[in-house]
Amino acid sequence: MTEEEFTDFYTRSVHRLTGQLYVMTGDFHEAQDVVQEAFVRAWGHRRRLAEDLGPEAWVRTVAWRLAVSRWRRVVRGQRAWRRRGDPAVSDGPGPGAVDLERALRGMPARQRQCAALYYVCDLPVDRIAAETRLSTGTVKTHLSRARAKLAGLIDDHPARTTDGGSP
Repeated sequence: MTEEEFTDFYTRSVHRLTGQLYVMTGDFHEAQDVVQEAFVRAWGHRRRLAEDLGPEAWVRTVAWRLAVSRWRRVVRGQRAWRRRGDPAVSDGPGPGAVDLERALRGMPARQRQCAALYYVCDLPVDRIAAETRLSTGTVKTHLSRARAKLAGLIDDHPARTTDGGSP
């Protein structure tokens, strides 16, 4: 990939990838940071980007792994503070919190990642399996559990149909 091709790739995909990582992580600023860092790393690998899953999948995977590494660092830091003995101060979500956001944050990271790749990125199950290095059965299990978790939210709202008729 030439410098010009990489610049075009960046321009075409940075906003889409940031949106996808936002859904996957639940934190817009974190999504921006990890996507930018992934693009920096992609620059060094630009000659090999198109070989495997494609450049966008490569950047998305690297960004996701960066986010996971950051979460682990935060968790280790929180554990260190708890061991220190300071009381944990945590404000719960405000009354205006969106149910969907709460449901997504309540999902395990892999489940949320699979749901985001399927529903937001519109990737088929086999592509998700290849990108996440999970079996297709595991991806289907994650998607099924994510749908079950979100079903309670959807049941609380009027059903929408695509034909304009009743549900």
